[in-house]
Amino acid sequence: MTSIARDLATWAAALGPTADDLDLADRSLLDTVAVAVAARNEPLVQTASFLSEAARWAVAAHVLDFDDLHMESTTHISAVCVPAVLAAGGDARAYLAAAGVMSRLGTALGWSHYTSGWHATTTAGAPAAAVGAGVALGLDADRLATAMALAVPAAGGVQRAFGTDCKPLQVGFAADAGVRAAYLAAAGASADVSALDQWLELVGGDPSAVDLTGPAIPGGLAIKVFPCCYALQRPISALADLATQVDAAQVSRIMLKTPKGTVTPLIHHRPDTGLQAKFSLEYAAATALLDSYQGFASFTDQAVRRPEARRLMDLVDVQLGDGGDRLLAGEFEAEVHTGDDVLRVRSRFPPGSPQRPPTRDELLRKVEDCLDGTTLGPETIGWSSAGQILRDHL
Repeated sequence: MTSIARDLATWAAALGPTADDLDLADRSLLDTVAVAVAARNEPLVQTASFLSEAARWAVAAHVLDFDDLHMESTTHISAVCVPAVLAAGGDARAYLAAAGVMSRLGTALGWSHYTSGWHATTTAGAPAAAVGAGVALGLDADRLATAMALAVPAAGGVQRAFGTDCKPLQVGFAADAGVRAAYLAAAGASADVSALDQWLELVGGDPSAVDLTGPAIPGGLAIKVFPCCYALQRPISALADLATQVDAAQVSRIMLKTPKGTVTPLIHHRPDTGLQAKFSLEYAAATALLDSYQGFASFTDQAVRRPEARRLMDLVDVQLGDGGDRLLAGEFEAEVHTGDDVLRVRSRFPPGSPQRPPTRDELLRKVEDCLDGTTLGPETIGWSSAGQILRDHL
């Protein structure tokens, strides 16, 4: 009797990556490790120091909300899959197997799963991490399917965690659960592999939507330019284009128009902390108009509490259009009023999206910003060295 777990496991065990797949894996490793190293002094990373390697590294990779995103599944693939694979001693192929499973499970879960309040990164992430760690350990297809089933109890997480420490911790728990499940499967633990099918239906997924065709990661991955929720990448980049033409002190009104679905994770309308600001459309408008570069400094508690930022947030009028499937649905439109002048901007795809992939120079600028203050360089981060780099820095 076939099952989703068996189908995915068979695909993962037989995966032969293309050159393009391997290039994407290398980019994802560089981006993820750099973002994790940038988080080395975050209080939560220190708090989580007693967790397993996979969990600790995943927390670090996600706590800044600067990690990549798979648009079709709305999942932060690399923050889960890179740590799980590295903790098990895996390589690019193991990562691609995990990422491929996560992208397909997340897509089968669908947008309705996300809009219902689930944190798709963690629901799809635990079984995917099991595959990545399992491939790294050399498990065959049957054992990989068992590992996925053993990870099902940990395949949870909700969006009410957004803006709190629990969000990156959930990601860490998913990575840890996957690695644990892979080692249990390798040791001979048994499970009913159809548990994955049952779980998928219970959380609102569509088993028929699991598509094993195409590249390892269908649709590719979006790289973040700003260290915040992906739903803010488009608004910030669009409004930042207007910033050179606007004196923020003269702004009297900010009107934002976007499809309703694109703001699903933006649950903090009056943020008081940097974490909350990463999920605030109102603050996105403020930092875009105030700051010349919306980097780490824009998402501190102090930056969010600036009087000028508070004033601009109060001026934001958000008008939501009907529907909107996924975070880049439709177009984002903005009007910025200053006295008698009105400046307008529209945007479809932000920089770093699969439709506007980052150039090598853009990626290296981000990586070098993340590695600032270390002796580490981008050229030293490879699949054979990344695990030790994370041990040394976290």
